[in-house]
Amino acid sequence: MLDRMLRRAGAGLLVLLLAGTAAATPRTAIVVPAGFTDVLVASVAAPTAIAFATPTRLLITSQSGQLWVNQAGAPTNTLALDLTVGGRVCTNSERGLLGVAVDPNFASNHFIYLYYTYKKFGVCPTGDPTNPQVPVNRIARYTLSDANLASGETVLIDNIPSPNGNHNGGDLHFGQDGYLYVSVGDGGADYAGDSGSAGANDAARDRFILLGKILRITRDGNIPPDNPFQGAGTARCNVSGRTSADNTCQETFAWGLRNPFRFAFKPGTNQFFINDVGQNAWEEIDQGQAGADYGWNCREGGHPNNTGGKCSPAPLNMVAPIHEYDHSSCSSITGGAFVPAGVWPADYDGAYLYADYVCGKIFTLKQQASSYVAAEFATNMGVNSATSLVFGPYNGSQALYYTTYASGGQIRRISASAGQNRAPTAVLSAAPQFGAAPLTVAFSAAGSTDPDGDALSYDWDFGDGSAHASGAAVAYQYAAGTYTATLKVSDGKGGVGSATQRIDSGNTPPTATIDAPDPALRFAVGQSITLQGSATDAQDGTLAGNRLSWRVLLHHNTHTHPFAGPASGASLTFSAPAPEDLAATSTSYLEVQLSATDSTGLTSVITRELRPNLVDITFDTVPAGRALLVNNVAINAPRTQVSWQGYALAVSAPAQRDAEGTWIVITAWSDGAPGRSRTIVTPASAAGYTATFGPASVRYLPRITQP
Repeated sequence: MLDRMLRRAGAGLLVLLLAGTAAATPRTAIVVPAGFTDVLVASVAAPTAIAFATPTRLLITSQSGQLWVNQAGAPTNTLALDLTVGGRVCTNSERGLLGVAVDPNFASNHFIYLYYTYKKFGVCPTGDPTNPQVPVNRIARYTLSDANLASGETVLIDNIPSPNGNHNGGDLHFGQDGYLYVSVGDGGADYAGDSGSAGANDAARDRFILLGKILRITRDGNIPPDNPFQGAGTARCNVSGRTSADNTCQETFAWGLRNPFRFAFKPGTNQFFINDVGQNAWEEIDQGQAGADYGWNCREGGHPNNTGGKCSPAPLNMVAPIHEYDHSSCSSITGGAFVPAGVWPADYDGAYLYADYVCGKIFTLKQQASSYVAAEFATNMGVNSATSLVFGPYNGSQALYYTTYASGGQIRRISASAGQNRAPTAVLSAAPQFGAAPLTVAFSAAGSTDPDGDALSYDWDFGDGSAHASGAAVAYQYAAGTYTATLKVSDGKGGVGSATQRIDSGNTPPTATIDAPDPALRFAVGQSITLQGSATDAQDGTLAGNRLSWRVLLHHNTHTHPFAGPASGASLTFSAPAPEDLAATSTSYLEVQLSATDSTGLTSVITRELRPNLVDITFDTVPAGRALLVNNVAINAPRTQVSWQGYALAVSAPAQRDAEGTWIVITAWSDGAPGRSRTIVTPASAAGYTATFGPASVRYLPRITQP
């Protein structure tokens, strides 16, 4: 979910040169309250979840399919499991290795639990939810050895469909009751292909499938005796991901959720809050409750979303969120965690923290009387910010750990530091970072800061064994070679911060070229697109395909979603996606990133925008001003809607009253299509569709009188 924050090098084309790493979103300076400190703990590409196995062993999942272990804040991580070996995981769109939990009895059984998208059929299609080869999400148990190797997979729940690539959920936590709770999204598009995608997707309403649910199982995958759905009319869904339509899955603890991306338990209790990502208008936090129906897709937050289909009549006893917020500034809720009592100042005891991916903030949520009130806690995190929040051990107490996709992927820690000296933050800039030998580099520590305002001293290690230098700005000449320069800043009170920068003297980065498709391409939904690229290097010549790597991002409003890759090779083929919903048609597009890496690890990245073929579809009615439903969104005709070529629009003309109060119904579509409801696959050029209404026929039943 990298945001496009690279410098512009030409119309529709971006170039970034990096030493040793792929393109990364620069991290902004996070702002935390006075008395708190934010520091880097570990770096992992696209980190999705974290959990502590022991006080010194932090487990980190990466979307690309790796489980890493960071030992006591070490600068490097240990690879415990790689699901890409044997091609077991789909990592396109929002799929991948998404969640990790540690067994409460880990000290004796060494069990950990993972949630990942299994490449069941060897392919990872998107865009057609009815494709019989869509991958599936699964929940599996592993044993993690003392040597940090995970082995012995036991699949506890399998075949949860991932029909559209997004809305997978994937969070796992043990409750105080010793049972494993799991969040599952609605799949982004209806698995049966009948209701559509986005707000029209009614998969969460189907109690016979595990989509859009909170699940609850034992550590062996069995059903706890007090799960809310048991007995007649229920069945196990652990093998097939579903049961017959007249049954309810016994694994279900609660239902009616869109994308319960993260949830969290209050320490020492079975109380938990669910962060459910909204559609077009509302983000919500729900309180976990056995058997609860949170209302999706009949409503978004506490507001109506759908009044037809499975939402007619409106379901009874839908459980309202404890907190919701609109999309005026923040629009994608992510991680959450309760503050344990006594680890932060007393004002925070028991507060709930939640993050928003788009606005780059962490909020506190506190109960006041009968409502919950939110306030900003950490800000200026930038887009692609905190995705998972967990409290874990630190310095004899606890601190907040969070994952972020910014800066290529990091795990960071926010700790209370009132009355303690806080370490400075080192910021190193160097120019140039590569070039012909000998190479003279100007170094600066001008961006370094100390949260307590202490004066800083600077120590420069140029990485070649030469004498260190001091001062906020220095210059140094390098002989040919590759070096790591290190800046250490000290506050004179024991606080130290450091930063590093790779320097290449006598080496230049490769030049990458995106050869296809043509920048003028305007794609259609479902169109097969083949990316082709090449790269040359002044030192290595033409680079082999295994030196190239592709990544495709789907931009949506002000944020991005991963769509395809990373994948190595000179080419990559994928099917073009549909927009997330009608509201996204004008603000979404694809960004292609091609990185090329030379034999020393020096990397350049070139990016290109791929735009959809935008098509105006005009809806009208006779008489004018009648209501239509387009992808479950009510419109008043005439209305021109921007769509993408190939995007399926579910259109219906409901019975309604005219201006005089007379019931009218559709009598004809302008193109002769039959029926009240229809599907329009957006054509290549502008088109119009008119629904003609007429009086509803009234039929009287014969009167029957008693003899």
